[in-house]
Amino acid sequence: MRRASLVIPLLLALAPASAAITATPVRAQSSNTQSEQGLQLDEVLASSRRFAPAILEALANARAADGRVLASEGAFDLLFSGEGYSRVTGFYDGTYVQGKAIQPLTNNGGQIEASYRASRGDFPIYEDYSFTNQLGELKVRGVYALLRDRAIDDRRFGQRNALIERDMAGLEALMVAIGVQQRAIQTYGQWVAAGQQVRVYRNLLKLAEDRQAGIRRQVQLGARAAILLTENEQNLLRRTSLLVAAERDLANAAQRLSLFWRDDNGRPSIATPADLPRALPRLTLQRATDATATLARRPDIRLIEQRLKQGETRLELERNRLLPSLRLFGEAGNDFGAIGLGGRSRDGFETIVGFTFSMPLQNRAAKGQIASAEAAISALEWRRRQSEEQILAEIEQLTINLTAAERLAALARDEEVQAEKLAAGERRLFQAGASDFFLVNLREDAAANAAIRRLDAEFRLAAAQADLVAVTADLEALSLTDGLGPDSPQ
Repeated sequence: MRRASLVIPLLLALAPASAAITATPVRAQSSNTQSEQGLQLDEVLASSRRFAPAILEALANARAADGRVLASEGAFDLLFSGEGYSRVTGFYDGTYVQGKAIQPLTNNGGQIEASYRASRGDFPIYEDYSFTNQLGELKVRGVYALLRDRAIDDRRFGQRNALIERDMAGLEALMVAIGVQQRAIQTYGQWVAAGQQVRVYRNLLKLAEDRQAGIRRQVQLGARAAILLTENEQNLLRRTSLLVAAERDLANAAQRLSLFWRDDNGRPSIATPADLPRALPRLTLQRATDATATLARRPDIRLIEQRLKQGETRLELERNRLLPSLRLFGEAGNDFGAIGLGGRSRDGFETIVGFTFSMPLQNRAAKGQIASAEAAISALEWRRRQSEEQILAEIEQLTINLTAAERLAALARDEEVQAEKLAAGERRLFQAGASDFFLVNLREDAAANAAIRRLDAEFRLAAAQADLVAVTADLEALSLTDGLGPDSPQ
């Protein structure tokens, strides 16, 4: 009753200043309400997908691999060669010219040849092959491998290896893009959280500023001691320092975000506080993820599979080198025109068939290469198993962390609500003269700290979501389903 008798007169005396004491709540905007304004995560991901230098570098390496594929196909290019000579002085006056086209086979280690040669004059007996009829000789020759080089040879290995390396370069580019997009999500979350932290400290400072005006009014009326004004000025300086530090962190976060948020020319773009959205990003996650499907999406697992394919192709080539070489050839030729100085033996249509054979008796080099290739394949298989187990374990850990982050974020939001209620109630008591300056500041600081903890919990939740979509290679959540580079759609 004695306390009530003191409060009622104070309420009457402080009525003119009550409007000035009322201030904006400490709590920042709730992340449950998604604002349609401000820079959104999808825009940042689209920009980093198109212009991030790390992604563009990886794409350039992929284009280089495309060039190596084209170069490997050059081993099967049609080859033309020609030669000729003429005896200018001496007993013989023969002139000879020949042109030949060679087409390697793409499904065998052999080749097809077509040649035309013509000669005039006389040749010595040791150059008897140079004689042709007056209109020359046309000949077609084919060589076909029956054992070694039948299924694979150096040319086809080079082509297959180039194709595998092209696929590997594409997977490496995808791995780089996933890492870039993951960092973009986390950096964007840091920027949004820093912006909300600025709002919290700005609201906290505004409470002190509004209270300063009210206290000054009360001091003038004689209802408060002058020392209270000095104490609140000290509190103003402390809260201003907190705001300045938060604004510094926001500016630094905007600088980091500019590495992902770029203009249409690919130059870094600095986001302003006006671009801040009201909520941290929320990613759509697939919780019930099939392990087999997840591993099939992972580019690092697919990269190991490509290396296995590369090793198996190398092993096939080395085993090929152990085989005997048996080549079947056939040729058909015909001379045209009047019979030349070489006589009738050149006249008419002729066909030849034959074979060549060779067999390695030791070939220790090939055997050693086979052993090396088999060991490399075994090592890759173990690496794939280890990577798969590690990925599945990481997914389980991230799922646990995400569940805990969701609970911690919910608890932090509840704590913030309760702390804000306590701060608001304490302010009302302070206005009524039933509380002291120290206690109301303590409540407001506790409410601000609860808001900061809520922001930290929500940022950790967003970071856990980014980690999970990266480890599961969720390309849709990472905005990587529309291609990479400047030519990709927005």
